[in-house]
Amino acid sequence: MEFLSGLFSSVWSIFLIILFFGGSIFVHELGHFLAARRRGVKVTRFSIGFGPAIWKWTGKDGVEYRIAWIPLGGYVALPQLADMAAIEGEADHSEPLPPISYSTRIIVFAAGAAFNILFAFVLATILWVAGQPTSEDLATTRIGYVSNTIALADGTAVPSPAAEAGLRVGDTIRAIDGTAVADWPELLQTLVTSAGQTVDGRRKAVFTIEREGQRQDITVYPRLSGDENIRRVGIMPAYTPIVASVPEKSFVHTLGLQVDDELQALNGAPLLNLVTLMDLMQAKTPEVLSLTVLRAGQTLEITVPANRPQDPSTLFGASFRTNFGLVHTNPVEQVASQIRGTLRVFVSLIQPKSDIGISKLSGPVGIGRIYWDASKAGFRYVLWMAILVNVNLAIFNLLPIPVLDGGHMLFATIGKLRGRALPVNFIATAQSVFIVLLFSMMIYVTVFGDIRRWARDIKADTQAREAATERAQKAAEPAKP
Repeated sequence: MEFLSGLFSSVWSIFLIILFFGGSIFVHELGHFLAARRRGVKVTRFSIGFGPAIWKWTGKDGVEYRIAWIPLGGYVALPQLADMAAIEGEADHSEPLPPISYSTRIIVFAAGAAFNILFAFVLATILWVAGQPTSEDLATTRIGYVSNTIALADGTAVPSPAAEAGLRVGDTIRAIDGTAVADWPELLQTLVTSAGQTVDGRRKAVFTIEREGQRQDITVYPRLSGDENIRRVGIMPAYTPIVASVPEKSFVHTLGLQVDDELQALNGAPLLNLVTLMDLMQAKTPEVLSLTVLRAGQTLEITVPANRPQDPSTLFGASFRTNFGLVHTNPVEQVASQIRGTLRVFVSLIQPKSDIGISKLSGPVGIGRIYWDASKAGFRYVLWMAILVNVNLAIFNLLPIPVLDGGHMLFATIGKLRGRALPVNFIATAQSVFIVLLFSMMIYVTVFGDIRRWARDIKADTQAREAATERAQKAAEPAKP
């Protein structure tokens, strides 16, 4: 029965990936197709994917509809607008074709991105009604923990930039380098994509915080840290730790903690992140701790003795959660937020002082994997991911790069300004060069980004499972006073 359940879950995940990832490509090309038909432009082929056809059919309208083997995009063959023979296959030029106006070219080329944004808006409307899942730690910009040190990419421990700058637990971060942040994911992305530097080359970010009702700017000097070697400062979000499970005969059980207990304070100070408790539990010189717990509306004080076990698994053999709920964000704000985030990443890619490179991006493999993980978490997460993908697809295709829609619009605009179209050979050469570059970039992102991250995560998951098993075994052992 467990095998069948796993099989069904996998089939369902694959179905959702095909539906929403493939659907995003289909919607983009449908925009080109409908705009071309509306403006009287000849269409010879509508293809999802590149390369040889898996399936094809020629309709009464003379258009060849096909699904091709290479699922890295799609195209609508428009011989009056662009010579895409190297990518689209051979187009039929046997009959004379009338010239196409500049306005028609721009409308047809822009229609794909417009349909992606429209599709994202429709999906965002569904998510608005259904509600977007979020947890307390993701919905806040309040600091719950400030680390004393952070580890650089080579494992070297250095003082935490946040601690050095004077950031405190309880501070609420309102903006970074003047860019407002609404939640923790946006805060992290804004920090990671920032490009501030001092005159001597140190990385720099200005945090606008709210402390005790007053706003102030604090300059922080981030360090490159973590597996991805990105800007970090050593802070974690604030949330309410809630007991989710208590193994019998464990140290946590002897303390009297129960499922659904909310950990409110530690030694009289608000407890805003579980790591604070972990630090004190593992202190080299243990002291008696006073833990304030909210249970069924009643406040209790639980004493943690000084002669407690030093192994953190005695505490975290128990599992903890935080408050979780649904937010109903209007579709305009959802789409606008994704557009802002996408533009932030693109700007950081071309910013010389940014630490974001091509290897930090995700290609088709990475996107498919994210869809896979989202499908395991729930349908709402898939909708959120589909909104992100459609916004990214729209903006990416509007970049002024030959082969992309933005490149066609650029060529059309240059031709309009110079009074005659650019030479066909020049356009064909530019397209051929850039299609090679784009595919090379996809291969690079896939190998050095997606696959590398996948292998690293598999290794980390294996180590985490082994550690969890070991903790569970220790937690099951009788507690020693």
